[in-house]
Amino acid sequence: MHFLSNYFTNNMNLSYNVIMYIRTISRKNKDGSETAYVQLAHNTRDPKSGQPRAKVIHSFGRADQLDRDALKRLAMSITRHLAPEEALDAQMRISAEQSSDAGAWEGLRGIAFLRSKRFGGAWLLEGLWKQLGMDQILRSLLKSRAYETDMERFLFAMVANRALGATSKLGLEGWVAECVHIESLEEVKSHQLYRAMDFLLEVKKELELQVYHAVADLLNLEVDLLYFDTTSSYFEVEASEAPEDENLRKAGYSKDKRPDLAQVVIGLAVTKEGIPIRSWTWPGNTADVTVVEEVKRDLVGWKLGRVISVMDRGFSSEENLITLQRAGGHYIVGEKMRSGKAETEDALSRGGRFHEIKENLRVKEIIVGEGERRKRFLLAFNPKEAEKQKKERDAIIAALTEELARFRQLSGEPHTKAMCALRSHGMFGKFLIQSKDGTLRLDKAAIRQAERYDGKYLIRTSDDTLSAQDAVLGYKQLADVEDAFRTLKTHLDLRPMYHRAEDRIRSHVLLCWLALLLARISETHANESWKSIREEMDRMHIGYFRTADGTFCQTTAITSGQQAILKALGIPNPPLISAVQPL
Repeated sequence: MHFLSNYFTNNMNLSYNVIMYIRTISRKNKDGSETAYVQLAHNTRDPKSGQPRAKVIHSFGRADQLDRDALKRLAMSITRHLAPEEALDAQMRISAEQSSDAGAWEGLRGIAFLRSKRFGGAWLLEGLWKQLGMDQILRSLLKSRAYETDMERFLFAMVANRALGATSKLGLEGWVAECVHIESLEEVKSHQLYRAMDFLLEVKKELELQVYHAVADLLNLEVDLLYFDTTSSYFEVEASEAPEDENLRKAGYSKDKRPDLAQVVIGLAVTKEGIPIRSWTWPGNTADVTVVEEVKRDLVGWKLGRVISVMDRGFSSEENLITLQRAGGHYIVGEKMRSGKAETEDALSRGGRFHEIKENLRVKEIIVGEGERRKRFLLAFNPKEAEKQKKERDAIIAALTEELARFRQLSGEPHTKAMCALRSHGMFGKFLIQSKDGTLRLDKAAIRQAERYDGKYLIRTSDDTLSAQDAVLGYKQLADVEDAFRTLKTHLDLRPMYHRAEDRIRSHVLLCWLALLLARISETHANESWKSIREEMDRMHIGYFRTADGTFCQTTAITSGQQAILKALGIPNPPLISAVQPL
C-alpha cells in the first residue's frame, strides 16, 4: 500500500488520458467455480491497433480475501491531496460503503454538500475571546445602547479578520459569508462594521481597563516591569482625499522607511511576558520624547503599584526620566553612547572589570556623581556581537581601501562625482576624512572610536534595589515589544491603512491591538509563532450539508498539531456535528 500511495502522489498531475480506476475481474477455476480479483488499472492506447487497453498497475488479490482496511487507508492517504470539501465528501462515501447498514449509502446519496469554510483559527480566537470575557465585557458596555444588531459579533469578526487574513471592511463582507465560519454570524454589511468601530472608540477607556484586568487575572501577569516603545504606520490615501480637519495623519520620521507617505505614531505598553496591555495613537509628526508624560499618566490611573518603565534610547531625555519617577515609579532606559553628554562619556571611560551574568553577556556597574546628582549606569558587553561588528567594519575598511586606490587613477569630473558619492554614503562616509589637498583618506580616529563601542550598550536605571543582572536582562526583554510590532505589521497587516476619518484610524488601531493581544497569548502558551499556529489551525474546515430533513455542519477530523495547540490554550475541541436545523 505504501507503493500505491507514492504512485498516486507522483501521478496526480498526469495528462488526462491516464485515468486510474479499481476493477474486478473473474476467472474460472478447474472445478467450474469463479474467483473474483480486485485490481488497480488505467487505460493505455495500443500503439499498433490504436484501441484502448487496460493496464494493471497493482493487484489487490482475491475479492473474498481483500484487506478492506488497507484499501481504506490508501483512500484516506489520497484525500490529503484534495481540497477539504472534496476530501470530506470522499470520506463520507468511504464511511457509507464500509457501513454494515445496507441503506447507509442510499441515505448519504440524499445529502447535498453545500460548501466548506475555514474554521480552526476562528474557533481558537473565539475560545480566547471568551476566556478573557471579551464577549461579556462588550455586552455590558452595550447595555445602554439600543443597537438592532449584535455589535459584539461584528467586533469579534473584525478582530479575527485582522489575525487570520486581514481585508478591508468591505472585503470582510465576503470573508464572513464565504471564507471563515464565525459562530452566530452568517453575514455582515460594511456599514454595520463602521458603526461597531464607532462604538469601540466611544468605550475605549473603559474597555482598555477591563481588558487589562481580565488579562491580568487569566494569565497572572506580573506588571512590575512594563515595556514601552513606538512605531509608525503609513496610509495609502491620496493627500487630496484627506478631510479638511486632518490632525492625525502627518509627515514625520517613518520607521517603515516610507517618508513619502503620511503616517500615525503608535505606542504599545507590553509586559515582560510579551503581552500588550494598552495602545496609543498620535499624529505622525509626534516625537518619541514627547509622549512619555501621557503614557505615565494613563498607566498611573490604572493603579498598578510599583512599576519600572523600560524604554529605549529615544525616550532618555532628562525631562522624561523625571516624569517616569513620579508617583514612586522607576525606569530602565537605554543611553545613546555617542550622545556627547558628559556623564555618558564619564561612564564609558571608567575602568573596572566586567562580570559575566550569562553566556556572551557581561556587565559593569558605574556610578557617576554624588548626592542628588548621582546616576547609576550599567555597561553591557557581548563578546560575540563585538566580534561580528569588527568583521563587518573590517570588510568596509577593505572595500574603502580598494576604492580609494581606484580614485587615484581617475581625474576630472568622474573623480569628483565618485568622491562626493562615497563621502556622503551612510555606511562608508563615516570612516572617511578629506585632506587639505581635497583627496579622501581613511579616518583612523573614527575607526578607533567605532572599535570602542563594539558589542556594548549602555543603560541607566533609577532603582538601586535592582541587581545589575536584573536591570540588564530586563532591558534586553525590550525586544518583546519589537516582536509585538513585527507581528502587528506583518501577520496582522496593520499597514498600509486606507481609513480617512481620524476616529476610524484610532478604532482601526484598537482592533489591531485586540488581535495582537490574542495572537501573543497564543504564542506564549503554545510556544509557537502566530504564523505557525494560524497555518495549522486554518487546515481545520467545517462543511455545510443539506438533507431532506434539514441542514447541519460537520467539522473535519482534528489533527495532532491542532489538538496540541488547543490543549495548550485550554480550549475544548469543536463539536463534530453542529448547527443542526430540522426543516
